[in-house]
Amino acid sequence: MADRKRGTVRDLRRDNRAALLRALYFSGPRSRQELSEATGLSPASVSNVMRELLAEGIVAEVGSVDSDGGRPRVLLQVNPEYGYVVGVDVGETRVQVELFDLAMTERAKADFPLDPARHPADAVVSRILAGVDAVLADGGVPAEAVLGVGIGVPGVVQQRPEVIVDAQTFDWDRVPLERLLRAGTGLPLLVDNGANTMGRAELWFGSGRGVRNAVVGLIGSGVGAAIISHGTPDRGSTASAGEWGHTPVVVGGRRCRCGSLGCLEAYVGAEAVLERYTEAGGTITAADQESALAAVILEAGTPGTVGARIIDETVGYLGAAVGGLINLLNPERVILGGWAGLLLGEAYLDAIREAARRHALRHPFATTSIELCTLGPDAVALGAATLPLELFLNG
Repeated sequence: MADRKRGTVRDLRRDNRAALLRALYFSGPRSRQELSEATGLSPASVSNVMRELLAEGIVAEVGSVDSDGGRPRVLLQVNPEYGYVVGVDVGETRVQVELFDLAMTERAKADFPLDPARHPADAVVSRILAGVDAVLADGGVPAEAVLGVGIGVPGVVQQRPEVIVDAQTFDWDRVPLERLLRAGTGLPLLVDNGANTMGRAELWFGSGRGVRNAVVGLIGSGVGAAIISHGTPDRGSTASAGEWGHTPVVVGGRRCRCGSLGCLEAYVGAEAVLERYTEAGGTITAADQESALAAVILEAGTPGTVGARIIDETVGYLGAAVGGLINLLNPERVILGGWAGLLLGEAYLDAIREAARRHALRHPFATTSIELCTLGPDAVALGAATLPLELFLNG
């Protein structure tokens, strides 16, 4: 009985600590009184927990504000230099690694190119490890100050009993990614699908703040999505929910990289857009996909060109797919991101909205907004870095 009581008290203190840390992190700086009002905890509980957090260096005093007739209230905030987190974006053409302090200010960044046609697991692992070493060295941060490394990868991520990644377009079948990385680092590792990490970033810091039900579309070389339901990602029964790019848009259509026919990715993913452009007679001179797609979008501004026809078709497919999401999931917001999604959206967001309207039911469309990711192409790495940050905030 005594052990259970101690465990209950310990759990209560951890819950109080987590509630205060999260309130301070997302809405700070705040005074102790404001924290008590925001969390419902008593002033005595707030004072006790804050005393501990100040002593540990997790929280810092950052000034004061006048109170009504009493002593000035001391303002508190999470100390951004208490620890650091690393976010990794494993994409089709590169591995991007970023180091952040606890305010999510970027301290260092490293990019390592990948051959778009080949993604052997050992090559990806070596680039992740090299990137982590590089950002720690560039940022002057010792490994013991790192709370953890979050990694966003394409494909389906199984978490237990160990992290296993199935990424069909990478030709990864049951890759034990965490075990492979563990051979080269002792840092805490957390792995999730890249669309989910981008969705987390938008939910925490970007276009999804305050939204409980949303779909965040990641459009790069391929296409994926994070489905946010009641404020948390919906992963499905086997963690494969969100494979939006492999929903069919054309029966018996183009062959997708996954092997199926008519997938959305085979029409909207940057690799497929460029293939369709060259098949229609267009010429690509750029050395990389991002530059090539930007050039096609620029050409599309001239009516009657190959680029204009291909981008018009792409916008139509994308808008129809967004309309389907609205009909199926009834989200508050659809957020389009990824480097290719941003290139298309910045030039054609109104056209995408109009295409979605034509393919959605009137009422759910009227209650859904369609927006662009506000965090830019680094959102996957930023969201991956929130994986260890969330564990820290939860105590």
